[in-house]
Amino acid sequence: MTISGLVGLFVGKPVHAVGADGRMALSDHLRELRARILRVAMVMVLAVVVSLFFFEELYDFVYGPYLQAQEQLPEGQSIATTSGPGGGILLYLKLCGFSALIGTSPYWLYQIWAFILPGLHPNERKWSRIFVAIATPLFFFGVFLGYVTLPKGLEILIGLNPDGLTNLVDFNEYLQFFTRTLLVFGIAFEIPVFVVLLNLAGVVKGRQLAAYRPWIIVGSFIFAAIATPSADPFTMTFMAVPMVLLFFVSEIIARWNDRRRARNNKFANLSPDEVSPL
Repeated sequence: MTISGLVGLFVGKPVHAVGADGRMALSDHLRELRARILRVAMVMVLAVVVSLFFFEELYDFVYGPYLQAQEQLPEGQSIATTSGPGGGILLYLKLCGFSALIGTSPYWLYQIWAFILPGLHPNERKWSRIFVAIATPLFFFGVFLGYVTLPKGLEILIGLNPDGLTNLVDFNEYLQFFTRTLLVFGIAFEIPVFVVLLNLAGVVKGRQLAAYRPWIIVGSFIFAAIATPSADPFTMTFMAVPMVLLFFVSEIIARWNDRRRARNNKFANLSPDEVSPL
């Protein structure tokens, strides 16, 4: 590949044009997919390199919740790395890789969106744009909430250490715990968005959500209890309560959409199995 072609690939130049009939051959789809994956890979590598220059700041950001939890606990807790001679370089790569994954998420999410967009109808494109605009802030808000609640969860878990024992926490395991907590919080806040998408697709009705509301509330708390790595009541509640509130919002949107459909189509609420008067 030439330098000009590589630059065009990186900045987002269209790889293959859609035919006059609005379709693309399978080989063109695969080439476009390959090109978008290459773009994401190049951006990720660049982001990792940039993150290496800010390793100290990233380290303090990740280590901060543990220090906050440690300040509330008595002596007998410390953190280390036990990955052998290569533990230091692995720590650099893992931390910078996670930073690159989160930092470049708008770009690789856009690449996924741009690959799917040509196959959608105009009305579907309109709704999907709206939900992409909503889903991204919700994901980052979930990540932020996970970071805020992490010190309390760590304090509860480390505080269970028996007297006379030193809790030697492996930093690599702590980093996995840190990333999993933030990602679980971010993904959990996307669930109500998918509920609304199912309603727009006609799979779920607003009255069905209302009928199963008690089970949805209980299910949200069960999901939060299982999904949160710390499994403490404080972190579970901080995840479950916003999820329930978002479900209420999704139910309101679903009911509004059902009424809108009923006004535009008087047969919208009829069951396909119902006998027609004709």
